[in-house]
Amino acid sequence: MLPEQLSGWLSEQDVRHEPRDARRLLAHVLFKGQDDLMTLEGLPRRVREAVEAGLSRQQLEVLERAADPSDGFVKYLFRSPDGAMSEAVRIPLHLPERFAICLSAQVGCAMACEFCATGRMGLQRNLEAWEMLSAYRIVRDEAPGRVTGALFQGQGEPFQNYRAVIQAAQLLSHPCGGRLSAKAITISTVGLVAQIRRYTAERHKYRLIVSLTSAREALRKKLCPVAGQTGLSELAEAIRAHAAVSPGLTTVALVMLGGVNTNIEEVRALAALLEGVPLRLNLIDVNDSRPDGFRPPTDEELKQFRDDLQVLGAPIVRRYSGGQSRHAACGMLASRRVATIDAVRDAQ
Repeated sequence: MLPEQLSGWLSEQDVRHEPRDARRLLAHVLFKGQDDLMTLEGLPRRVREAVEAGLSRQQLEVLERAADPSDGFVKYLFRSPDGAMSEAVRIPLHLPERFAICLSAQVGCAMACEFCATGRMGLQRNLEAWEMLSAYRIVRDEAPGRVTGALFQGQGEPFQNYRAVIQAAQLLSHPCGGRLSAKAITISTVGLVAQIRRYTAERHKYRLIVSLTSAREALRKKLCPVAGQTGLSELAEAIRAHAAVSPGLTTVALVMLGGVNTNIEEVRALAALLEGVPLRLNLIDVNDSRPDGFRPPTDEELKQFRDDLQVLGAPIVRRYSGGQSRHAACGMLASRRVATIDAVRDAQ
């Protein structure tokens, strides 16, 4: 709960309190990572007893930790009290001893994108905000350095679980909560137009990434059958509106499928769709472990594609997708039990 929500709950229980009590509770549990309320000095006994009696103490169980020795990415597999399994990834950043955490929003995913392992699972259920925060806290507290960012880019479509994801982001950026900069929090979507419009209207300051996949209607519908049901013109209007009111916070991502969406036809379609929109463009190689799956572009193909994309006039970033040896890379999270676990396995 945000402090004002907790304060409102306490008022509903007729528990006399000060607003600062709710703020201190949040800081104690989320920022400091403490579960024992007895260690929070100065909290009125009536408040402590009400919270202990009325609120859940459920937590995630860590089933496995798997580190990729090549790049330091660490994948966590969690189990919720109902047995549902979800994943998160600790991502090393360029600065030494700085990390970001990639969080899941759902168990499985209903979007059914052809190139995504989670999409082939189907959707089991949404994650609650507390589950996302529990995953964040566990990974943060084990990091050998400082966590400075969070990304809702793990399992699932974040905007299909809009309320809980925004709640989690608000708590992570709250000065009494996770204390992350809003601009250090990224929310990704495959392109759910109604939710993008709502997000824009609410003026959130988190970074938004729209995973477009293709600017060609038929191809996008084939690769992303659920998101592709909404026309690209509507999606482009939503992206344009968000970029206009949130300058510098809009990114369009392309998962590069070699021989599929890395050609001049794609560039021309992108230019026609997003002309004049102030955005960043992220390019990321597909990660598909199937023998007959999609492949990333060749070096020659990538160079030509990047050269052709200059016509957009947008900053282009090729994103590194780490953790591939542990199925922790983008598009690979699917609650797989890992056969070999590194030395971090028994750190709990």
